[in-house]
Amino acid sequence: MTLRALVLSCSLRRSPSPSSSELLGREVLTVLADHDVDGTVIRVADHDVHFGVSADEGPGDAWPAIRARLLDAHILVMATPIWMGQPSSVCKMVLERLDAELTTGTMRGKVATVAVVGNEDGAHHVTAEVLQALNDVGFTIPAAASTYWVGEAMGKVDYKDAGPKPDTTAAATLTLAANAAHLARLLASSPYQ
Repeated sequence: MTLRALVLSCSLRRSPSPSSSELLGREVLTVLADHDVDGTVIRVADHDVHFGVSADEGPGDAWPAIRARLLDAHILVMATPIWMGQPSSVCKMVLERLDAELTTGTMRGKVATVAVVGNEDGAHHVTAEVLQALNDVGFTIPAAASTYWVGEAMGKVDYKDAGPKPDTTAAATLTLAANAAHLARLLASSPYQ
């Protein structure tokens, strides 16, 4: 069975600007492909997603189309930069939109992971904040569900410009992909009752 993954890239930058969080999300998709998982990336900032906490905030809201892609996926990868020690505002907006799923059960049986990049400490905090919110709306979190890279505090080097990537980030990405694919496959063949 081929599974489907969706990376929601929560970069503050619109395409075609380079994005370190999108790059790490794409690297997760590359490794997921080794586990028979097809994937797609949506850069949320490229779409007119309205603020709110419902599944549809009315005319012109791009969230319903993104939500439809999410409903079709088995695995979600939230890829976010760190800003001031927090997930990006785009990531927080996505989490707010997912608040509509709290009582619907629509995300139940889907697997969620997170990919974090930044030039300051805070990857564990951001991971915890995002995974807890995703768990609240029904996603299942696999073991070792995150990968991250952080540069020197107050530094100017982004992940996309960092040259050779650390083995620790690559190892975390490999583990995330293996565990997420395994869990998603189990949930697809034996759903929650």
